[in-house]
Amino acid sequence: MKRKRIRLLSIFLLLCFFLLSGRLMQLQLFQTESYSKHKINLLEESVSQRTQQLVIEEGRGEFLDRNGEALTYQEKNVLVLFPFLKKMDWPLDEVARIMGVPTGTIQSRLEHAKGPIVFGGKEPLQLTESQMNEINALEIQGVFALTKKFRRNEVPASQLIGVTGENADVFHERYPDKVKGANQKIGVSGLQESFDEWLVAEEEAKLIYHVDARGGPLFGVDVKYLAPANPFYPLNVKTTIDGKMQQALEEVANTYSIQKGGLLLLDIQKSEIVASVSRPVMKSSDPFSGGATNYMLKALIPGSVFKTVVAAAAMDEGIADESRLFACDEDIRGDRAEKAHGDINIKTSLAVSCNRTFADLANELTDKDDHLLDEYAEKIGLLGDIAWKGNVFHYEDFPQLQVSEGRIFASQEHRDEPKLVSQTGIGQQEVRVSPLGIANMMATIARGGEKYQVSAVSAVEYQNGTKMFSFPKQKMEGDTITPYTAMKLQQYLRGVVNSPEGTAPYLQTAAYTIAGKTGTAQTGKYRGEEKKENELYNKWFAGYFPFEHPRYALVAVNMDVKLDEGGIYPIYKDSVDAVYHLENN
Repeated sequence: MKRKRIRLLSIFLLLCFFLLSGRLMQLQLFQTESYSKHKINLLEESVSQRTQQLVIEEGRGEFLDRNGEALTYQEKNVLVLFPFLKKMDWPLDEVARIMGVPTGTIQSRLEHAKGPIVFGGKEPLQLTESQMNEINALEIQGVFALTKKFRRNEVPASQLIGVTGENADVFHERYPDKVKGANQKIGVSGLQESFDEWLVAEEEAKLIYHVDARGGPLFGVDVKYLAPANPFYPLNVKTTIDGKMQQALEEVANTYSIQKGGLLLLDIQKSEIVASVSRPVMKSSDPFSGGATNYMLKALIPGSVFKTVVAAAAMDEGIADESRLFACDEDIRGDRAEKAHGDINIKTSLAVSCNRTFADLANELTDKDDHLLDEYAEKIGLLGDIAWKGNVFHYEDFPQLQVSEGRIFASQEHRDEPKLVSQTGIGQQEVRVSPLGIANMMATIARGGEKYQVSAVSAVEYQNGTKMFSFPKQKMEGDTITPYTAMKLQQYLRGVVNSPEGTAPYLQTAAYTIAGKTGTAQTGKYRGEEKKENELYNKWFAGYFPFEHPRYALVAVNMDVKLDEGGIYPIYKDSVDAVYHLENN
């Protein structure tokens, strides 16, 4: 009996030994970099517990503007100090002299340091190259003058670029084969999300030293620099944004206090986004509190800008030419119009933005084919695959941008009801299109009817600047408007600005000659009591310039403003003038 108990105990102890051995093998051999359902990297956690580190570069790829200038980061020459210095005798006076600061200031910062610090904190003192060389020539262990990357507080085209965040679960879901860097930032919106796989890094560049349980040096004061071994990674994403033009349009939006809306500038020949401004401003500390939405990619109510599509369809389908007259003394209900223009043709109707003309034409087009307006919205580049989409490595139909899907009608019932078709013809009712689509429509007209997908990124580059992949200019699929119709629309849109009866004579004084279309869209919203004077509108102007040799298409929208505020013409003119001055200075 006693022998039996000893045997059972031995077997139990042996099982415990095997279980513990198996557990140890799991921790040290099999799951060292991906332990448990949370995919914990035990090696990284072990190192972090016995070291103090200062990250020099996060290791994530950057976004560059079209000239190669960094958009998301900025580099600064800074002084880095390690906390063990406060227990050492080192030439503090000499470093303070080179820095041009009192010795007490450096001592004070070190006294409260629990880890390595950048001297100056959130606003570090910038060093010159000469200061850096002098400090590093002293060869003081724990004192480093180096170039460190800092995230910009205000990122140009911030909603277009997008934001990053930390989420280990999402990281492992996206990249199940990656075991390093699970705590690094990943893209959660905009181009940061679209291009995340190219930007994500294997590891950070950092200064590191080992400490004991009390924070003292474990192996003396030997500080090591760890950096990724591959000099070509992480990759950088070269955008089509022009940093200076972006800044200029940001300043216009600030000058006119645009609370909601923005500006979008396209390069017509390259079909690229040159500047993208969306309001409200995105707060870096809390991006999703209301400023993360990119209204330049969101489907909005366009108002009379949509009459451009109706005019194109009517001319292409042979329903209207310049000999036909419309009764523009009447509104779309047949009542006396607020602004009576008499009997006028389609050219003058677009210049004065006559509702009756385009309501009638919309009904005639829908009677002929109830999908004609949808088809012409695609033919003119307003709807469809507006943003660049194509095959990139193992991705099929990789989209650079996530653009809201627009629409002309919400249902078949709306196509069958003449009153609703009339509202649709003037860009109201259920018409929803993005500023990007409207800018692309204007670029299509300026090019004589050729329609292209719009790019926001031109290339993915290695660290040395060589291209890993370039995004070629791509035509939009499907039919287009005829060159004759495009030519007529060019004349008509110019008439909006320079004809005696046009709605935008204010723009005649702009630095470039402009062709375009106004829009004042009812939103169904009110500020305060539901009265006519409290009604809110989306105010638009969309066009291109210079008229004679088109280079840029520009859309401006000021959303949710009253009729007597938020004037769109000064915003548009100042934007065009800003582009002119940058081009000619």
